[in-house]
Order: sequence, then structure tokens, then C-alpha cells
Amino acid sequence: MTKKILKWVGATLLVLLILLFSAPFLFKGKIQDMVTKTINDNINATVTLDKISLSLFKGFPKAVVGIDRLAIVNKAPFEGDTLFYAENIGLKMSVMELFNGADKPMSIEEITVNNSKVNILVDEQGVANYDIALKLDDEEEDKAGEDKSFSLALKHYQIENLNLIYVDKSSKIEFVLNEFYHRGTGNLASNILDLNTESKTKASFIMDGVKYLNEVNLSLKAMIGMDMTQQIYSFKENEALINQLPLKFDGSIRLLDEGQQYDLTFATPTSDFKNFLGLIPEAYAGNLKGVSTTGDFKVEGKVSGKYTASTIPTLAIHMSSNKASFKYPDLPKSVQNIELNASIVNETGLMKDLYVDLKQLSFKIDQDIFNAKANIKNITENALVDAKLDGVINLANVSKAYPVQLDSPLTGVLKANIQTNFDMNSVEKNQYQNIKNTGTLSLTGFNFETEAMAKPLQIQEAALTFNPNNVSLNKFALKTGTTDLSANGRLDNLYGFLFNKQTLKGNFNLSSNNFVLADLLKEEEASDSSAKSKKVSDTKETESKTNSDALKIPSFLDCVINADAKTVVYDNLTLKNVKGRLIIKDETAKLENMSTDVFGGVLTFSGDVSTKEATPQFDMDLGLKTLDIAQTFTQLEFLKKIAPIAGIINGKINAGIKLNGKLDANTLSPVMSMLSGDLQGSFLQTEINPKNSKLLSALDSQVKFIDLKKLNLNDLKGHLTFNDGKVKVSPFTLKLQDMAVEVSGEHGFDQSLNYALNFKVPAKYLGNDVSNVLATLGAKDVAKYDAIPVKVDLNGNFSAPKISTNMSEVVTNLTQQIVDEQKGKLVEKGKDALMDLLGGNKEDNKENTEEESAVDNKKDKTEETVNKISEGLKGLFGGKKKDEENK
Repeated sequence: MTKKILKWVGATLLVLLILLFSAPFLFKGKIQDMVTKTINDNINATVTLDKISLSLFKGFPKAVVGIDRLAIVNKAPFEGDTLFYAENIGLKMSVMELFNGADKPMSIEEITVNNSKVNILVDEQGVANYDIALKLDDEEEDKAGEDKSFSLALKHYQIENLNLIYVDKSSKIEFVLNEFYHRGTGNLASNILDLNTESKTKASFIMDGVKYLNEVNLSLKAMIGMDMTQQIYSFKENEALINQLPLKFDGSIRLLDEGQQYDLTFATPTSDFKNFLGLIPEAYAGNLKGVSTTGDFKVEGKVSGKYTASTIPTLAIHMSSNKASFKYPDLPKSVQNIELNASIVNETGLMKDLYVDLKQLSFKIDQDIFNAKANIKNITENALVDAKLDGVINLANVSKAYPVQLDSPLTGVLKANIQTNFDMNSVEKNQYQNIKNTGTLSLTGFNFETEAMAKPLQIQEAALTFNPNNVSLNKFALKTGTTDLSANGRLDNLYGFLFNKQTLKGNFNLSSNNFVLADLLKEEEASDSSAKSKKVSDTKETESKTNSDALKIPSFLDCVINADAKTVVYDNLTLKNVKGRLIIKDETAKLENMSTDVFGGVLTFSGDVSTKEATPQFDMDLGLKTLDIAQTFTQLEFLKKIAPIAGIINGKINAGIKLNGKLDANTLSPVMSMLSGDLQGSFLQTEINPKNSKLLSALDSQVKFIDLKKLNLNDLKGHLTFNDGKVKVSPFTLKLQDMAVEVSGEHGFDQSLNYALNFKVPAKYLGNDVSNVLATLGAKDVAKYDAIPVKVDLNGNFSAPKISTNMSEVVTNLTQQIVDEQKGKLVEKGKDALMDLLGGNKEDNKENTEEESAVDNKKDKTEETVNKISEGLKGLFGGKKKDEENK
């Protein structure tokens, strides 16, 4: 009998094991079909998922269904937007539910959602992307109810790590929940139940561009009574935290067809002033353990009424504190005499009637007292602001009384006595006559230093006066390192900038005795900038740069700056007497009438620099007045590429340069491969050093009839154009002793060469023997050979030049020309002699014989002359000049 029982138990277990192992294969297709049907029957959207799994082991005796990487993507009018994504969704149900027939839905007892994202969008017309439920008529709804694949009998649900973004463009509201966690336990199948919940998240809220909440830590543990029939949800036992501020709720929320009905009250459970510090994010308030406080802090509020499309509940939220103080245990000073009386109120249920009233805020640190009052009404339509600030704050005492996280302590004294009254419509429309400002604000002895700064910053004095139409900057004196800076001027729309994201308009005068850029940039950043500015940037590399290091002209600036600096030091450049006007607007800096003393002369510049596009652009005109050539073409990198003459030509230059192209996004230095423009200039007081140029040295050694030391470049005018990395030279003529040479061609920024030199060479430079022989031809004949054309081609590059000539052709043509010309003269003379012989006497015959002898001698000399000239021309190239002179 015992053996039969054991066999029966063993067989049963075996069957169960087989069933557990085989169930995922048997029921997976069924589950997948049911999930797909449920989605298609209810949602008008594109739904994708990676896989569906079924396990009887994970939650035995429950069956666990896993849905991985489920995504719901909108169709028109939000086509392509992902509404919902979940890395994993888990459904738990009884194993017996798997055996239900097609006409009976599976009852789900537990749902878990992990690592999900929700993106809710409401457009300007009020259309929401979450409205994706299929529109069914009554008959279809009844049939859908009968054909449900799943039903809910939830006892537990959990959402972990959900990130939700809600953007309502119609009301200009943005709400964000990060790292949202929520769980609930209770018999949700019952119409009346108590649901035990826990929630945590970080909340941010932005309205009309103003960030009212920024990742505020919220948590709530609450037992919520739920009446599903009447849709009433009541708070029972609960504990909430806003950052570290505790609150308790009483009352209920009821769901209505047109919205919700609120009847809530809340208050701090204790009145300790430490509650106020708890309201401040922990990152700023620090650890409150050990903080001693006096006085009280109370928060109490009531929310009552309907929230609908046209109304909000009435509000009465009050915060108050009386004769309070606090002191951190590890800080030397305390904050005393804290008085606070503030309210957020709406008495009508209309959003426009919501107002904030700060009746009093005051505190004392040491002997310094600071007071503030403010009232903001009509917030949603045309906010009316009435505020007053009055008091003194010694900044050095702030970090001694409150745990401000700074690399180094602040110093300085802030004094304020300001009263302002304005409405936002006037700010938006620049109707400054409706803005009433009075008072002054000053900051003295402000010292600040961080690791991000190259040198400590010292604002010796800053003084502002608030006028009805603008804010005057009466004085601003700054010093850092060896740099000093002074400024004055005015701001025309400070409130538009602060409250309405408008551009900051102003007009300023800046002056400095010594301005060193390295004092403002850290040494490694300055050196990196210097290195990058000397590197020829590749076009594709430059256009792809979009990192955070890119330099941008602020888009919020619309101002005029008149600058006057005695000395400006930038990298290795020292500029003197820098003057001019800078107009900044629309991410563009326009330079007008700028000038500086540099390189022994004056450099003027004007034009535009724009960082509006991903790759900055510029268009600039430069004027060079008697600048030293060696310094100019060594220290200005772009000129070094355009005309590599530094060290070769000494002297001065006058020039006008037009430049335009792209700028490196990180250094704002020209991208040479995209630089274009032209240069027109002339040389003054020049000397040439051929030995410092491999090109000129090669030319000087290979072309025998020139001496480059005697080249005169004074008053030489030239015109260069450059584009796509090439510099084209308009033809110009040089005078070398008494010969002329026409220069034309181009070179590249990569130092490649392609030039042609067309010489006109006098015969006397062919050598002494040639000159002596040519002298026998007579002055008239020799003059024909005073401009022998010789062409020299320059190729290769500046460091390895290749020189070629047309000498073979020149020698052949010149030799033939002289021979033909002399032969012609001999024939003419022979004809004359023959005539004399035939028609004369013996005396004449004797003379003719002498003439024939002279003709023979002349012929011999002509042939000798031709040979001399040929050898002389051949000697113009190759060999050594000294050998030729010895010959």
C-alpha cells in the first residue's frame, strides 16, 4: 500500500514538473494573442514589444507574464512621438487562469512596471497626445466589454523608476517627475477599500518660462480610503515630506465628470523653525542634525472647490515665523530676528485672482539687517509687482552663518534701498514710462575665487541707480591679476531681461590701463586656445564641432560698448591704445572704427563676427599703416600663410585687407581652408635677405645674371587674392638693377608654388667677352640685345623649390638671329664690292681687294661673336658666378 502511495505521489509530482516546464510553451502563444488583441481593441497607436514570456517558477503558485520593451508611438497629429515606453511590465495571476476558455477573461492580481518613460504633450489648440483610446459606439463598447481578454482583480501594483514629462503648450506649463516610485496594496476589486500607498519623486514645475520648482524631493506615505462607487478618495493616516518639511493632510478628493472636487486641509505637525530649513533642498540647507533653533515656523493651508477647465479651488496657504533664529553647530555665526509673514491666496476660484503677498521678511546677521516686502497680483493675465528691498548684507558673514558651498569664502558689502512697481505687459512691450523705479544698489570690496578662474576676482566698487526708465551703472571698478577694468553706462530693460527673457539692452563705456586675457582664462585653457589658433583647421572637423566648449556671443545682449584700453595682452601680442566701438546684437559683434598701435605702426579693423550658426562666420576689413613686416607676418598666423615673407623682407608695409570666412567654434580663430579675401599693399624702407629663403637662395645661385641683394622693393605695390587655400598674385613688375622682371602666379597655404618670372636681360650681363665682341657690332646693333627675354618657372614648395627655364630655346633663337642678321649684312657689302670691281680701274681694283680682305676679317669676327654669345647665354644658368667672373 505504501509503495502504491509513493508511486502515486511521485507520478503526480512528475506530472506537475512536466506541466511547470511545458506551460510556457503551451500557453505563451495564447498569452501573446490575448495581449495583442487587448492592445488592438483599445488603442489607436503603433505598439511594439520585444517579447512576451511566461513563467510558473518565479511566483509559484502564481503565473508571471513578462512583457519586455513595450513602446506606444503616436499617430497623427503627433506621429512619431513616443507616448509610453517600459523596459519591463510584469503581470501576476493564478495558474488556473491560464486554463480559462476564450470566452472568459484572465483575472490579473498584480502589475509591476519597471524603468518606464511617459511623454505627454498638449499642443497650442489643446489637443493631447494621450487621447489614443479607440472611439466606439454603444454597441461596439458592449461587445468590447464582453470580449475582454483580461480583467483586473488587483491586490498589489508597483511603478518603479518612471520619468514623466508633461508639456502643455496651450497654457505654457511644463511639469516633470523624475525617478518616480509608487506602490499600492489593497483589494482593488472591492468598491470600498483602504489602499496602502507609498510614493517618492523629484518634481519640477515651469510656467511661462519661469521655473517655480526645480527637482524638489516629494514623498508621501498614506492610507487612502477609496469609495469607487462615488469616486471619493479620502486621506486617513498619512505622512508627507517636501524636501525635509513634514506635512499632514486631511480631507478628500472627488472625481467629477468636469474635473475634481477638493476639500483638503494641511499643516506642519510641529511648529519648530527647523521645519523652514527643511523646506530648502538638502543640497543647500545641509544636514540639519545638531542645528539649534528658536522661534516657530508654521505652514497651514486649505484647498476647497472645483478644479475644472474654467475654475480652480479657492486657496488659503499661510507661512509665518516670529522671532526665530538658527545656528549650525560648526559655523561661528547665527541668523537672528527672523520674521516671516507670507500668503498664497485665491478667494474667487478664478486663476487670474491668485496672488502672493509677502508682507514681511527680515533677518539679522551680526549688526547687518535686511528687509524685504513684495506683492504679486493678477499673475495669469498681467502680473502686477510691488516690491521693496532695504538693508545691508556683509557677504563674508553669509558663509559663516549658513552652509553655502563655495570653493572660497565671499567678501564684500551689499547695500540695497530699492522700491519698484511695474506690470508685466509694460515690461513685455518696453513701455518704460509705466515702470516706477527708485533707489540704489551698491557692492564694495567683493572678492571671489574658484578653481575655474585664472586669478581671484576683485570688484572694488559697483554702484547702480534705479531710475523710472532705466538703471544707471554709475561706477564699476574691477581688478584681477594685473588687469584693471572700469565701466559706466546704463541698462534700458533690466526687468525685461530678468522676468521675460528679453534681450539685455544697454550702452557702456569701458576703459582699462592694462587688460591681460590670461588673467581671465586659466593657463591651460589659454595655452590650448593659443595652440588651436595656430593650427590650420580642417573644414569638416570645424563644421562638426558642437561641443560645450564652443565660444558663443550671448544671444541675450543688445548693447553698445565704447572701449579704450591703454594696453591689451592677448597670447603673445601686446596691443597699445586699443580704441573703438563694439555693437553686440543677435549673437553678432560688429566692430566699428577699431584701432591699435602694434608692430611699430597702426592696425585698424572693422567688420562683423557672428556665432549665430553652428560654425561662426566673420567679415572683416583691416588697415595696416607702416607696420613692421617681420613682426606682422610672424605673429599674425593668417598673414603668415597668405604671404610667407617674415625674415626675408625687412621694412614697413602699408596694406588694406578684406577677409571673410569661417571661424573655429572653440577659439574663434580663422579656419584657413575656408578663408577668402584680398590684400592690396606696398612696401616701405625695405631690405631683402635672400639667404633666409630657400627659394631665393636657389634662384640666386642658379640664375647667374641677377643679384637679389640689389633688388629694390620700395614703393612696390601688389595685389593678392586668396580663396580655397590658394593665393593668386596679380602680375607686377620688379626692377633689378637695369633689368625688369614680371612676376605672376600663385601659391598655396600648404606652401606649394606655381610662379612664372619673365626677365628682360641686357646683353652686357652675358659676360665681359660677350660685351667686347658685341661692341664691334656698333652701338645701334648692340641696342637690339639689351632686353633678351628669359622665362623662369618656380614650382615645388617654399622649402624645396624647383626652378626651370627656357634657356635652350633662348640660346637657339638668339644665335640664329645674330647669324642671320650678320649674314645679311655681309651679302649687302659683297654686292657693293662686286659692283665696284666690275666698274672701276686698277686703283679701284686694289681698293676692292682690300675691302674683300676686310669682309673676310669681319666674317671671322662675326662667327667669333656668335660663338661668344652662345657660350655666354649657356653660362647664365649653372656653374658658379665667381668662375664666370674669373673667365
